[in-house]
Amino acid sequence: MKLLVTGGGGFLGQALCRGLRARGHEVVSFNRGRYDALDAIGVAQVQGDLAQRDAVIAAAQGCDAVFHNAAKAGAWGSHASYHQANVVGTRHVIEACRVHGIARLVYTSTPSVTHRATHPVENGRADEVPYGEHLKAPYARTKRIAEEAVLAANDAQLATVALRPRLIWGPGDTQLLPRLVERAHAGRLLLVGDGGNRIDTTYIANAAQAHFDAFEHLAPGAACAGRAYFISNGEPRTMRETINALLAAAGAPPVTRSIPFRAAFALGAACEAMWHALPLQGEPPMTRFLAEQLATTHWYDMGPARRDFGYMPTVGFDEGLQRLRDAYAR
Repeated sequence: MKLLVTGGGGFLGQALCRGLRARGHEVVSFNRGRYDALDAIGVAQVQGDLAQRDAVIAAAQGCDAVFHNAAKAGAWGSHASYHQANVVGTRHVIEACRVHGIARLVYTSTPSVTHRATHPVENGRADEVPYGEHLKAPYARTKRIAEEAVLAANDAQLATVALRPRLIWGPGDTQLLPRLVERAHAGRLLLVGDGGNRIDTTYIANAAQAHFDAFEHLAPGAACAGRAYFISNGEPRTMRETINALLAAAGAPPVTRSIPFRAAFALGAACEAMWHALPLQGEPPMTRFLAEQLATTHWYDMGPARRDFGYMPTVGFDEGLQRLRDAYAR
């Protein structure tokens, strides 16, 4: 089977490509750049931008299914840039499926689409936790619009499913862990609140496995078609415990200092105002959305994913930490 993976050069994208190739599929990756790691495993690469309709449609030609994983992530940037990549790009992927008669679309979403300020989520189910309102971050706003478009596209010709993996980590991570390690070594890493809020995370192999499981069960009329699912390890731990375990595995010092939520939220508002007013480079150290995320309990029920497409995490948190330690040691 020939499969298109958008964003195949990223952290999760490469795991998807590796797993699909190991399962005997022909894989095409649609990327903005080119990646030697994909060449090494026999993945064909098409370079282009999601905002380019014709490029997306051309990349999907001859494919039997699409894993739409590419997105503009991060905590900062113009709404227009997020909208082009996440909303317009997703519309182009859906259109490509229609043009070529592709019957299956697996979409990588995020729990951030359900963010509601400091409202905690404990053992949340996707069919019970509503979408967030007045989302402060353009990433969350645009991913919500994109997810809704994907689910609305589900019909008798195109089966769609949206997966919301929570905080993906593991060997090869280029986003979450490197930033934590850098800030920890620089003494700039702080907990927001007391660090006692419980959160879920997702080891990279489990995140990829959820996509494979959903793909194998997805078809028009299937139980998972037209639905969204939270994905994680299903092992909620406190924010303090989670961060310090990851830092220890990477050989970085633990985080011991904290900042009250109100102070972090005010700092986030001030940073946002400065980054808007001045030509400052990079992302601000704090935003209001980030302060809320770091201080709030968020963990989810894997029951629906297990029931509808058999998702079961295969790598536990402690085993993932050992694999991470081994990777850093190498």
